Amino acid sequence: MIIKELGSGALSIKPKINKDDRGSFFELYNKESFSKFNLNLKFKQDNISFSKFKNTIRGLHCQKYPYEQSKFVYLIAGSILDFFIDIRKDSKSFGKCYSLKLSDYGDGVFIPSGFLHGFCTLEDNTIIGYKVDEFYHSENEIGLIWNDPVIDIQWPFDYPPILSEKDSKLFTWDNFMKEIAI
Repeated sequence: MIIKELGSGALSIKPKINKDDRGSFFELYNKESFSKFNLNLKFKQDNISFSKFKNTIRGLHCQKYPYEQSKFVYLIAGSILDFFIDIRKDSKSFGKCYSLKLSDYGDGVFIPSGFLHGFCTLEDNTIIGYKVDEFYHSENEIGLIWNDPVIDIQWPFDYPPILSEKDSKLFTWDNFMKEIAI
């Protein structure tokens, strides 16, 4: 497993995939490998996201205090462009948007708590998994609209994306900042 720092506690994870005539095998998560980066995670929930179509955006979401989530996001099928924005008010990278393309089976990214997270599918029939260290609390979920002009994410398409109704009504950056207490 190759783990690289991306900045502000985020990590790129590339598994060592063992292949033979039957298929493949790889280690998705290894507590010892993650602990080298001072991550002593206690994952509480696993989630799977399936998107039928290319150019689907999911996010940008997080959970407010006291239910913030760290996430280990990994690719099962298809490909995504993953985005995460530092919203920790005391962070040197506050407001900075990071991105990482996950295009090979098993590619992953660790995103610490205090970040918004979202992604865009680059292929039809994309499946990703999440390991999170806090349970989902719908009443504490909050998000940023995908096309906010302050953050100005450069999405990989030039026509309207496929969005859920919920994601199409998220906050702008200015209103988001009024709502959070992270």
